[in-house]
Amino acid sequence: MASGPERVQAALDALELEIQVLRVPGSAKTAGLAAEAVGCPVGAIVKSLVFVAGGTPVLVLCPGDRRVDPAKLAAQLGVDVVAMAPPDIVRAATGYAIGGVPPLGHATRLPILLERALLAWPTVYGAAGAPDALFPIAPATLAAVTGAQVVDVT
Repeated sequence: MASGPERVQAALDALELEIQVLRVPGSAKTAGLAAEAVGCPVGAIVKSLVFVAGGTPVLVLCPGDRRVDPAKLAAQLGVDVVAMAPPDIVRAATGYAIGGVPPLGHATRLPILLERALLAWPTVYGAAGAPDALFPIAPATLAAVTGAQVVDVT
């Protein structure tokens, strides 16, 4: 079986994006560590967060310097309550462990929401399937290739 970064690279290639997965020394498991590893502001790191809304996993792409507001997310999705997905649900829905969940190339088709604030950056960095792997992408391209709904949920 291919490694997480190899699967993400295959997903990027399948989308015909000329983007290469980067392996960084140390860990990029948190937004702060990822920003340090690639030399960008924390806000340019894409956190790929899985929530459960109405029993369904939903992926939220959020800037590294922001937090998702559960009430705003619930209102956006038309449900009463949302909660962070436990690790087993994250892995089942995405095919990746927390700390390396990419914004694309998942095991199942997920509804994807992209926080509008990400669009302020010329380039953002998403996790690429492992705690030491990232890839750069224009946020508008990320929204387009993932089919993400652009929202205000932070």
